[in-house]
Amino acid sequence: MTITRISSNERLSGAVIFKDLVFLSGQVPGDGQDVATQTREVLARIDALLVEAGSDKDHLLNATIYLKDIGSGFAPMNEVWSAWLTPGMAPTRTTLQAELARPSVLVEISVIAVRK
Repeated sequence: MTITRISSNERLSGAVIFKDLVFLSGQVPGDGQDVATQTREVLARIDALLVEAGSDKDHLLNATIYLKDIGSGFAPMNEVWSAWLTPGMAPTRTTLQAELARPSVLVEISVIAVRK
């Protein structure tokens, strides 16, 4: 049984591959910006990790999206999310409000994908 870890440090791995499954840690943006800009940055990080793991956004199985304020953040995040997805390729998804790692983080997204 082989488990491959990508971008690991003492606390976590950016991605873990087991067989044909790819698990990404929650991806967060840099500081500042609004929720739409942060969402674009997070999705770019997800794209890069998925490519490194041998997958892409069209192979997503599940996404969990954490918003600092679901009331003000859901619509702008959802607009960016929907534009990023390939039509007909949406994964299952859960979106919830949560206290995030830093006060400036407005969105965090973790995904599970299958390798191509």
